[in-house]
Amino acid sequence: MDSDLLLVIGLMIAALSIPSIVAAFSDSRAPRAAAVGLVLGGALVLVAIVTKPGGYTASQIPNVFALVFARLLN
Repeated sequence: MDSDLLLVIGLMIAALSIPSIVAAFSDSRAPRAAAVGLVLGGALVLVAIVTKPGGYTASQIPNVFALVFARLLN
């Protein structure tokens, strides 16, 4: 797996865990599954940043998403 794919998967998992965290807190229960998702997403993003020479900047992230989805569809 290349670092671009790891970054996109990690950001998507982390973003999808945020509504689960909010729902857990609003129902007064522990956000266990959401915490696991957030940690997993963060770990994938960290691995992607470490394995890519030079890392990523915030302005590169939309281009990375577009490249990964283009590879997926092509």
